[in-house]
Amino acid sequence: MSFPPFLCFFSVFFFSFFPFSTPLPSSSPYLSPTILPQNYQKMVKSFKIYSYPPPETLSFDSKVESLFYSSLLHSNFITQNPEEAHLFFIPFAFNSDVSPRSAAYVVGDYRTNFIYWNRTLGADHFFLSCSGVGHGSDRNVVELKKNSVQVSCFPTTPGLFIPHKDVSLPPLVNVHAPAQGLSRKSSSHLGYVRYNWVKDSSLVEQLLADPEILVDSEPSDQLTYEERLAGSKFCLFEYGPEISAIGEAMSFGCVPVVITDRPIQDMPLMDLLTWQRIAVFVGTSGGAKEIKRVLGRVVVEEYEGMRESAAVASKHFVWNETPQPYDAFHMVMYQLWLRRHTIRYAEREWA
Repeated sequence: MSFPPFLCFFSVFFFSFFPFSTPLPSSSPYLSPTILPQNYQKMVKSFKIYSYPPPETLSFDSKVESLFYSSLLHSNFITQNPEEAHLFFIPFAFNSDVSPRSAAYVVGDYRTNFIYWNRTLGADHFFLSCSGVGHGSDRNVVELKKNSVQVSCFPTTPGLFIPHKDVSLPPLVNVHAPAQGLSRKSSSHLGYVRYNWVKDSSLVEQLLADPEILVDSEPSDQLTYEERLAGSKFCLFEYGPEISAIGEAMSFGCVPVVITDRPIQDMPLMDLLTWQRIAVFVGTSGGAKEIKRVLGRVVVEEYEGMRESAAVASKHFVWNETPQPYDAFHMVMYQLWLRRHTIRYAEREWA
């Protein structure tokens, strides 16, 4: 007997920001700045998640996964009644060393001992995997990979993230801009590249030769780092592991420049933010000259709006030990809430 493929969540796009008395920048960072306030309140009041019993020990690959996990289990979203749950959480660490065979065993155990997986073929389930679950031929792995929502670290592993279904966690922000917010600034540098943000040696040499671009030749201390974030119009990142500092740049009003030759579909909060209003995306083929040309155009036409939008959006990158409204934890939950609509098959079909 063949079964319909996974199904269906639908996004409704989103929102205005935290204290709603705070005016949005003229160029809003949100896909839809008017919907979130009411939808967010609906989520907080009604969204319920059932967590399967966790193993005795659970160790994740990253701090951000652990923080999300502890925040979830201690939140009001958790219900002890699976019949009122919108989604089901699989409390298993799908670490990078977990084989497809082990993943299949985990899913098979839930399929055998609980009725909920079979009602949707896993489409109303989600799980944490920093690096992403690999592909496999076993039915349990296929359903986990194709149907369930994978919550991954950013940037995600190429080929192991399914856009519009999976969710990437906003990376931890280690430095924060002053609480009073941004003032209009005169920048010391057009662009800033922290040590290792750009790894292409040829591009680094070109950027080093440009007097308007500050490139760290060695790691800088935190105070120097913050001063350079605050004193630069743009922060340049080559898409890769170091782009996880993007939230730090945004909070200081340093507009991110993402250097990549491929479409990026795993940016944090993709369901909520219009990233083209927050960051500049440019390819590598034109080198530093093309990057400078693009930035020159942005400065003239869009810079102040992008800078304000980046600073506002950065508030959603903040992780708190005790979650606060509209912080990173709640925005990830909001994206999961958007994925709560699934087709549930009658239990008798699995007799």
